[in-house]
Amino acid sequence: MVTGLEHSPVIRTPDQRIRVFVSSTLRELADEREAVRSAIERLRLAPVMFELGARAHPPRDLYRSYLAQSDVFIGIYGASYGWIAPDEDISGLEDEYNLAPRAMPKLIYVKDTDTRDERLTQLIARIQADDTAAYLHFHNAQDLEDQVAGDLATLLAERFDQSREPDASDADEPRSTLVGRVPVPYTTTIGREHDIDAVRTLLARGTDRVVSLIGPGGIGKSRLAIEAALACGDLFPDGVYFVLLEGVLESGLLLPTIAYYLGIRDNGEAALEERIAHALADRRVLIVLDNFEQIVDAAPVLVRLYTVAPTATFLVTSRIVLRIRGERVYEVPTLTTPPGDGPASLDRTTRSAAVSLFIDRARAIDPHFDVTAENAGDLGDIVRRLEGLPLAIELAAAKVRILSPAGISERLERSLPLLTAAVRDLPDRHKTMRATIDWSVSLLPAAQRDLLEDLGVFATRFTLDAVEALGEGRSWGGQAIDALAALIDGSLVKQSEVGGRRVFSLLSLVREYALGRLKERGDAVRVRRAHADYYRALVQRIAPDLGGTGQADAVVRLGLELPNLRAAVRHLVYTNRLDDAGDFAWSLLIYWWISGFFAEVRVWMLELLEKQHDEPITQHTRAIAWFFALWGEMWQRPSEQVVAGLGECVRLFTESGDEDAAAMALAARATARVQFSHLDTDKADAELRQAVVTLRERGNTWAEAITEVSLGRLAWVRGATDEALAHFDHATSVAESRGDLFTTSVAGNLRARLNFQRGRIEDAEGEFVHTLLLSVGLHYEEGVAYGLEGVCAVAAAHGEAWRAAALAVAAGEIRRRIGIFDVEAFTVHTPYLEILRGRDPQSVEAGEIAGAELTVAEALQVALPEHEYETVAETLRAW
Repeated sequence: MVTGLEHSPVIRTPDQRIRVFVSSTLRELADEREAVRSAIERLRLAPVMFELGARAHPPRDLYRSYLAQSDVFIGIYGASYGWIAPDEDISGLEDEYNLAPRAMPKLIYVKDTDTRDERLTQLIARIQADDTAAYLHFHNAQDLEDQVAGDLATLLAERFDQSREPDASDADEPRSTLVGRVPVPYTTTIGREHDIDAVRTLLARGTDRVVSLIGPGGIGKSRLAIEAALACGDLFPDGVYFVLLEGVLESGLLLPTIAYYLGIRDNGEAALEERIAHALADRRVLIVLDNFEQIVDAAPVLVRLYTVAPTATFLVTSRIVLRIRGERVYEVPTLTTPPGDGPASLDRTTRSAAVSLFIDRARAIDPHFDVTAENAGDLGDIVRRLEGLPLAIELAAAKVRILSPAGISERLERSLPLLTAAVRDLPDRHKTMRATIDWSVSLLPAAQRDLLEDLGVFATRFTLDAVEALGEGRSWGGQAIDALAALIDGSLVKQSEVGGRRVFSLLSLVREYALGRLKERGDAVRVRRAHADYYRALVQRIAPDLGGTGQADAVVRLGLELPNLRAAVRHLVYTNRLDDAGDFAWSLLIYWWISGFFAEVRVWMLELLEKQHDEPITQHTRAIAWFFALWGEMWQRPSEQVVAGLGECVRLFTESGDEDAAAMALAARATARVQFSHLDTDKADAELRQAVVTLRERGNTWAEAITEVSLGRLAWVRGATDEALAHFDHATSVAESRGDLFTTSVAGNLRARLNFQRGRIEDAEGEFVHTLLLSVGLHYEEGVAYGLEGVCAVAAAHGEAWRAAALAVAAGEIRRRIGIFDVEAFTVHTPYLEILRGRDPQSVEAGEIAGAELTVAEALQVALPEHEYETVAETLRAW
């Protein structure tokens, strides 16, 4: 259908829907634009209807960004060429076609008409000669809708077929932009063109370190932030990151959450703020922090971050101003409503944004819903009573399933004054939003209302299984599916797919409302207990796989549940089930280690220790809490007090009868000794050996292998390389016997480095390749960086200057991006690279230039033998 594509497309996950850019004149083709929008949304794709694109004085940079973020171009052409602005040679219509990337599929639809502007005739002729575009004629809007839907479906089928065919050119795909991390809205954004342009202008100036989008709940701050982020990808070549703070309630979790979204693994070995600063150094990135109001006390952290990373910019959404240096506030306005007391406009081109939003959302229920002479007055009244608040309008529009516009207007007129009067302590627009949710919920049957309130205990997203687990003894028990479907129909619950699973979520404002209602009726503790019990049981089923053959799958499954794991710990601590909270955290030790979440676990454990003065805890729980609290101190601020504190953990675990945990605490104390003083290496060695014996006897192979790694590192630092190699050999053997990919990768890479240092180049090369493959399977970028450096060392030893230099820089880019530092004692590639620099400086320089541009997948293709790369190529496509 469309030829000339340079590379196969990527099949998207549901939070990254295919975006379809629609280009046309506006007033002349208003009906056709609506038909195309309906066709696109029928396929669950995202229409990009840039309403300023073909008008006078369009913000060219803005629609260029929209085009860059789109996947398909649709052009609709009638009789008019469009208006040509002063000092311009072509209309916005032709400009949009010219700016569409050549590789982008283009579907062009030409309306049959008796007359046509000459300039448009010339443009159509040029399009007909373009082998990247397909064009068709159409008669009317209804025919066009069916034609577009059919053509898009065919195009997607073609692209899907191509994605399944192995293609040697995959490695040549252009670098994927980090803006893909920004969620793509499931519905069309309406009425925010000016705001998007204004926010882009603020960000483009580069003078404001923090731009804060401020407004009440429901006004559309998050949606504006998403659209602004998508429109600004060209301004931030090193990436755009979207950090969701919705489930983050403790100020101390701001840095761990930012680190998580930046891909920084917190293993405790360096201060998290230092690692983030290292990762952001000299990078032009935009970091979007959504829902900041609940941790506004942490705002000074942003000042520290932008001070050490002056090329990073933060876009914040919050209900309240942060009041920090470098902040530029943008007050998010409501949507425009019909002027005065006037009705909604029957003309689409002059219709207010609030009415357009109502129509758009109502059509999801009734595709033929529109403004008529009969309902125009009611629609005007509805959006004015809702003060142009987008979320309030969406909730009202969902009621067209059961009420006419007149019925909605009449009920709002009767109910809103009473409901807003009941919440006197809120600003006016907050009152309106709260009252609208109250009104929307009041129309639900009792069981559905109860379910909505119970859902308030969940974090960002949740599954049907989790919902059903809460249903025992509840009014909605046994009818979760039907009740959930009704809440989705009412726009109170959203559904999507993540990791191949159907998941559900509440908007933060609705969750806040639901939890507030749950507390009012005195059921919050009971439902929180049920939530925590479900996730405790889930962890008990998954955790045993973390140390063995199911490790990779277990890490992925727990990652998908991470927001609710956090919520479960919070519920356990909040409801004073402190021993359960300690056991929950300890059972996930391997997960915290592999994924790097020690900083946030420390926050929970310090809170637990604070509560022990009022609520008794066991010695075992006290030991767990102290262990996590001291972990970061052990690496970052080692001292006699830290060594003594971990010794106390050993005693408490031992007296609790947990020899396994006592041995792990003993190994941690030995590590603290080495960090604190090299004079204690003998004692540290003895403690590590004692821990290994106990762990082996207890059958804890994961901890045994990790402790053997520590013994090997200690021996290497002391110059006992034979002994170090023996420890790495044993650690690798133990880890491989259980299918522990993570420890196999860590131990294997250290063994390969030591073998390389001892001159066993071929042995080292095979192991570096093996650990690279393991790291890809785990999506363990730190391990990938180590592996690339290892292959770099081998390439340098063989005199491959360009390859060695390219891999060194590519590994350094990964290190810099995820904030990991090098340990000089274990570095083996740099001396050989420096020798090559003296012998062949031109090849080294060329390799370094190329390495800076390599994606992770491209770097791996340079590092791995062709047959090995093919085994991970499919996995890498998802990176």
